[in-house]
Amino acid sequence: MTKRQIALLACTVALAASGLGAAAPRAESRTAHLVKPGESIQKAVDAAKPGDTIVLSPGTYRESVRITTSRLTLVGSGSASTVLVPGGATADDACAKAGHGICVTGTASTPVEGVTVRSLTLRGYTANGLWASRTDRLTVRKVLAEKNGKWGIAQERSTRGVFRHNNARNNADAGLFLANTTDTEQGATDAEGTVVSHNTLSGNRIGITVRRLRNVTVDHNEATGNCAAVFVVGDESTPRAGAMTLSRNNIHANNKYCPKTPRLPFLQGSGIVLTGAEETVVEKNRVVGNVGASPLSGGIVLFKSFVGVLNEQNAIRDNVVMRNSPADLANRDTGRGNTFTRNTCTLSEPAGMC
Repeated sequence: MTKRQIALLACTVALAASGLGAAAPRAESRTAHLVKPGESIQKAVDAAKPGDTIVLSPGTYRESVRITTSRLTLVGSGSASTVLVPGGATADDACAKAGHGICVTGTASTPVEGVTVRSLTLRGYTANGLWASRTDRLTVRKVLAEKNGKWGIAQERSTRGVFRHNNARNNADAGLFLANTTDTEQGATDAEGTVVSHNTLSGNRIGITVRRLRNVTVDHNEATGNCAAVFVVGDESTPRAGAMTLSRNNIHANNKYCPKTPRLPFLQGSGIVLTGAEETVVEKNRVVGNVGASPLSGGIVLFKSFVGVLNEQNAIRDNVVMRNSPADLANRDTGRGNTFTRNTCTLSEPAGMC
């Protein structure tokens, strides 16, 4: 065999072992690129074509990686064994210079489509572990994003993303952050069914932030040890943020203290917080033991946005909300049409919602 054939055979075995091989199209339509520690991931990404897979062997890689080609898969050997950490940035390495670990970026006219990142760790980047902008159908699975300087895993200007079975911990801001845009003011974007599911968030400022988006599902996540677990954020722009579902999340003891910022007061003991949102369903969540004295503290909290926009037409139902302080359910808003029904709780603001 040639060295090329040996490498392809090794990749095929690795793909089969990771469960990717069974789902892959015919071998002649894709190429697998095997990268070992000390070799350049970016070089393999630049050489890849749509449909290709880059397989990372166990080890530590000191670099940032920018993906601009659609339908690429970047797969490690598991978050415990394949680790990306910051390396030196070259003059043309925009991703590294921005302080990100992996960048998946398209353009306004041509979003990057169908990229998958899975089974690796992103640790210690000065900005974000994974940063995505102008993508469609991005999938991030089984990624550990920890100790990054801003967000663990973040996406803007994107649609139909899938974020499943990730672990985001000890990041300076949100573990998972999804937004319409991060550098301009505009109305909420239709995320077209983006899913955030079965992730674990711990030790972050906020576990999950969904800002100025519509049509998002946040379900079956666990958040503990953050200053706040889940934020749904809107503002005065139109269309309004909302039309989301938050269900079956396990949110407990998010009692870390975080000092105030120019945008928010200090945070501690917040479970699920809605600010300036509409038409969002919060149901069948377990929200227990979130305790603090911030204006945003409590189990499930409705709070008008800090530019004065009210929550309207939200449904909070069938949740177990216990041992939160100062209240299990708190409606600190004057918006219309918000309903609290069939929740299991002890104390509410105002009284009478339990």
